[in-house]
Formats: sequence, C-alpha cells, structure tokens
Amino acid sequence: MQTIGLVGGMSWESSAAYYEALNTGVERRLGGLHSARTVMTSVDFAEVTALQEAEDWDGVATILRAAAESVERAGADFLMLCTTTFHRVAEQVQDAVGIPLLHLGDVVAEACKEQGVETVALLGTRFAMSRTFFTDRIASHGLDVVVPGVEHHDELNRIIYDELVHGKVVDDSRRSVVALISELWDAGAGGVILGCSELELLVRQADSELPVFPCTTLHVQAALDRALA
Repeated sequence: MQTIGLVGGMSWESSAAYYEALNTGVERRLGGLHSARTVMTSVDFAEVTALQEAEDWDGVATILRAAAESVERAGADFLMLCTTTFHRVAEQVQDAVGIPLLHLGDVVAEACKEQGVETVALLGTRFAMSRTFFTDRIASHGLDVVVPGVEHHDELNRIIYDELVHGKVVDDSRRSVVALISELWDAGAGGVILGCSELELLVRQADSELPVFPCTTLHVQAALDRALA
C-alpha cells in the first residue's frame, strides 16, 4: 500500500471527510483491521482565505508548497489537495515536490466521461465558479462546463462559508441548491459537479435526477485505486 499525502485545513471539515473516507475505503477493500497509510499537514484556513481574497496567490502558493514539501519529506508517495478552490495553485504545488499530485479536475472529468456526460455544471465557491482555473482543467478533457448565473454565486458562497464549513446542514439551503440543479438541467447540463467538499454534506444523489459528481468521494476513490494498485 502506498502512503497518501494530504494537504488539508481548507476547511478542516473537508479534511476530516477525506481522512474518514480514505480509511473506511481501505477497510472496505481490504477488510479486517486495515486502514489507510496517510501523512497529513493542515494549514490555517483563515490565513489562506485572507490571501485568496487579497488576490495574493503567490502567498497562497508559498504556504501550500511548504505544506506539500513537508508531506513529501514525511514519506508520502503521492499528493492530494483536500480542496477545490485552492487548486488555483496546483501547478505551483506540483513543481515544488518530486511526487505526483492527483489533480481533482482530472479525476472529476474522467468520472463524467465514464458516465457519458458531455456537458456538466459546476457548483462551488464564488471564486471557483467565477474563475476558469478549474473549469478549464475539466474542459481540457473534452467536456463542456457551465456554471450558475452570477445572481446565484453569493448565496452558494454563503451556504458554504456560513453553514457547511461549520458543520451546519440546513434544510432550506438544501432545497435552494436542489432547485438550482434543476435550473441547470433545464439549461442543458447532463450532470452536476459538487465542486466543494462541504457541498457533499448537503446534497446527495437521491436529491437530484441529474447525475451528481461529488468531488471528495471521487478524489478519494481515485487515491485508493492508486494506493492499492
């Protein structure tokens, strides 16, 4: 079994979901008392969020590069960023280490293609929806990617940052997001990416008639495939 390197803390709720899913996944696949070989470092979410809001991406990259280097030194065989938004600096992080980075955008795109989805919608933070670093990575696999109209960005951001990162799952927010998914279906989306780890706390496949692609779950599955190959 390979050792999985995790750069977390963006948010800690997301990191906890990654850690739990990796370990339960290994237990399911191998049985007995098996658990995942992992090395994790966790950054201060407030610090990197402040740098993001100030558009100081060099500052963000410096923190995440140092975190990735520490994970590599601790013996990780490959690396995961437990976040969508901060994949904005994924290339800089990859350049800092000698182990491969399992890029979330590549994993999600392949999952969409496996289900025959050609046009997919992305739900995530305001930043992830309003910039192209993540949608471009997915589109590079031959997919069309759409995002909700800007009038929905603030509400999605509020749900993520004011509720979900604090572990609050609110029924009214679920209904709001599910209604938005229906709108995206009407607009031509053949599937929807839950492009923020915390959104998986709120929306499940049972809530949507569209195929739902949960980023954390897919990222974890791909990591287990690699670690246990």
